[in-house]
Amino acid sequence: MRRVDRWLAGPQGWRLRRAADPLIVDLGYGAAPTTAVELHARLGRVRPDVEVMGIEIDPARVRSAKSLERAGLSFRQGGFELPADGRRPVMVRAFNVLRQYAEDEYQAHWDMVVSRLAPGGIFVDGTCDEIGRRSTWVELDSRGPVSLSISVRFGAFTLPSDVAERLPKALIHRNVPGEKVHALLRAMDQAWLEAAPQASYGNRQRWLAMCAALRASGWPLMNGPARWRLGEITVAWDAVAPG
Repeated sequence: MRRVDRWLAGPQGWRLRRAADPLIVDLGYGAAPTTAVELHARLGRVRPDVEVMGIEIDPARVRSAKSLERAGLSFRQGGFELPADGRRPVMVRAFNVLRQYAEDEYQAHWDMVVSRLAPGGIFVDGTCDEIGRRSTWVELDSRGPVSLSISVRFGAFTLPSDVAERLPKALIHRNVPGEKVHALLRAMDQAWLEAAPQASYGNRQRWLAMCAALRASGWPLMNGPARWRLGEITVAWDAVAPG
């Protein structure tokens, strides 16, 4: 989860710094509360009084996490309705949660979570592999989906489109000809192959060249070289939205 956490602490950190109530929700943290504990530590560097609430639907998982509670870190049972005592979180992160649902169900959950955000808050719906080398996430605010981010570890893929199996639920079944996300992944692959001469300087330089080529060809990238260097790329949602 380090990839999305550094994005929350970096480009999105201003939301936490400006929040009247610095509440963050780790929704569906899983069998172990490690992700919530790490999120608290990472965002605590941005704002020391941050509060991270881990929410899980399984009461046994909540009970096992209670021993780790401390100032700014708590755990409770719940789901997408976000039982946060009437408080509205400035960030909600849900990773590998909605991928378990049917394709026709994700929109209702998106709407529910977004309706419970604080003003200026965001919901991050993402997916990653078991060891976090390939990650994707959708950013949503009060208007709906804003962007898609792709973050990969250099050396953990042959082609950028290898990340397709980790696309969020909203897009994972849309990687077919005629859909925008399919076009993006094909464009990334083509730009990656054309940047092969940069490989002698390392995969980071090759990725930077790929991203620059995508921007030059008209893809609406929402980040720049500082994020590209991390193996990350963010594109406006309109460019990948399901048809």
